[in-house]
Amino acid sequence: MDLNTLRQFLVVARLEHLSHAADELRIAQPSLSRTIARLESELGAPLFDRAGRLRLNDTGKLFRGYVERSLGELEAGRRAVAEATSEGFGTVRLASETFFTFIGPLAAYKHAHPGVDVELHQIPAAEMARRLLAQDVDLCVASQPIHTDGLEAAQLLDEVVWLATPLDHPLADRTSVTIDELADEPFIAASKGHWHRRLLDRLFATRDLTPRIAYEGDELGAIAELIKAGLGIGLVPDLARRSIPSASAALIAVDSPECRRALTLYWGAGSHLSTAARLLRATITDWNWTAAEPQQ
Repeated sequence: MDLNTLRQFLVVARLEHLSHAADELRIAQPSLSRTIARLESELGAPLFDRAGRLRLNDTGKLFRGYVERSLGELEAGRRAVAEATSEGFGTVRLASETFFTFIGPLAAYKHAHPGVDVELHQIPAAEMARRLLAQDVDLCVASQPIHTDGLEAAQLLDEVVWLATPLDHPLADRTSVTIDELADEPFIAASKGHWHRRLLDRLFATRDLTPRIAYEGDELGAIAELIKAGLGIGLVPDLARRSIPSASAALIAVDSPECRRALTLYWGAGSHLSTAARLLRATITDWNWTAAEPQQ
């Protein structure tokens, strides 16, 4: 069981598709199939279900966790040695659902530490705990809670989320609205899994309703523009509200205490953070979020 075999297993486990994994690894599919078969033979148990589409089974999920943590420790050791034997601070890897919010602190960090290589990884919150524990990334910022042991956290911001409508919308002159009043409205929303969409679905679920989605996508910067263009209404966090001129859209309070988002920074409780990562953590936690630049 060598490191190359373990790395190949992780790619197959992530993609759950042999030909796609072989393409990513740039090896022949029959060779990759033999590698996975040898690994399963050595372990004495199948790691994938092969009835129909390839699926990582419970044993495979268990083994994947150990492999990720082991390779993560080796990578952390390599980076620690590189940091100890070099004059620079090395590399820091930050993951988030979106980076619009972080333009200010990232710019300040890069200006203060120009020699640091900053890697940005856009991933869903559901992936963050696993990536942190595997030490694939150093820090993660999520707009929804991550309930996993082995992580430490610092809340950065707890803010209200507003309803944005076109100026000519019938609700535009209201100071607040209820979820029931929004039942038939077309929403401009993020894709499922993103905090923005999860909040919308959760708010409607409390009233046994389902939101009517007119637009669903990953271009968060387009949400406010589509709302201003009159294609629907949508939820906008307070940070983004500051970038929307009052002459282009109406912003209305939603009559629910749940219509908020908490921005939280996470890192591994037992992981060795490099100097670069510790400096970025300090920059992000010390940032004045209530006076942050208006970003989506």
